[in-house]
Amino acid sequence: MKQITSSQNPYIKSLVQLQEKAKTRKQTGTFLIEGQREIELAIKGNYELEVILFLPELITEQQIHKITRKPIPLIEISREVYQKLAYRDTTEGLLAVAKTKALLLSDLKLPENPLIVVMEAIEKPGNIGAILRTCDAAHVDAVIIAEPKTDLYNPNIVRSSVGCLFTNQIAMASSEDVIRFLVENKINFYSATLQNSTAYHTQNYTTPTALVVGTEATGLSQIWRDKATQNIIIPMQGEIDSMNVSVAAAILIFEAKRQRGF
Repeated sequence: MKQITSSQNPYIKSLVQLQEKAKTRKQTGTFLIEGQREIELAIKGNYELEVILFLPELITEQQIHKITRKPIPLIEISREVYQKLAYRDTTEGLLAVAKTKALLLSDLKLPENPLIVVMEAIEKPGNIGAILRTCDAAHVDAVIIAEPKTDLYNPNIVRSSVGCLFTNQIAMASSEDVIRFLVENKINFYSATLQNSTAYHTQNYTTPTALVVGTEATGLSQIWRDKATQNIIIPMQGEIDSMNVSVAAAILIFEAKRQRGF
């Protein structure tokens, strides 16, 4: 088995670049996963792992084989290397290099009556991760990111989603392509926006439905407002006219789930 003890090792330096630069992730088609739970969920989500790096004082080869259940190349690393690569101290001494997915609309497998969440142009990894966690909790059928502004394999998204990046069906495309996809599949879509809106709880989400949310700063683009089955709003009773997008998404998602009898 290969061993790497120096953080100055060229391969380790390349993994640091993988952590820090979206360009490197795009060029190599790979990204880094940190933590046992996250790696288990990636495997369950059919992500291909190229190699696993582990700190032997925290986890053994036998324990890793129980997680992976199939042969994957292993590299034993020193604590110096582990601390160079790991964001957290509580990830069981385990990291993996995984291959990215194409995330195409055409790859989505939808049931007869799907519930979909669409995020348009959301930039903050923490918000994307939080919405992915909610989508997992509600067992949403698919998540579509329209006009993506942030690399989905950003380590902050992997971390803030607590591995739910791997448990959701996800696709990425332009807003025009997403709307075309929804229309072609006869999926009603409800755009969360301040303009020309009706209260969210008055709408029927028991038929094929997509809930669309945008950025807190600028909201959804005009195309989503113009083409929506209905624009919807969460009534505000305080001094401000909006809330965190991940909170708003959660309210809409669980209203839809309530109507569907969970």
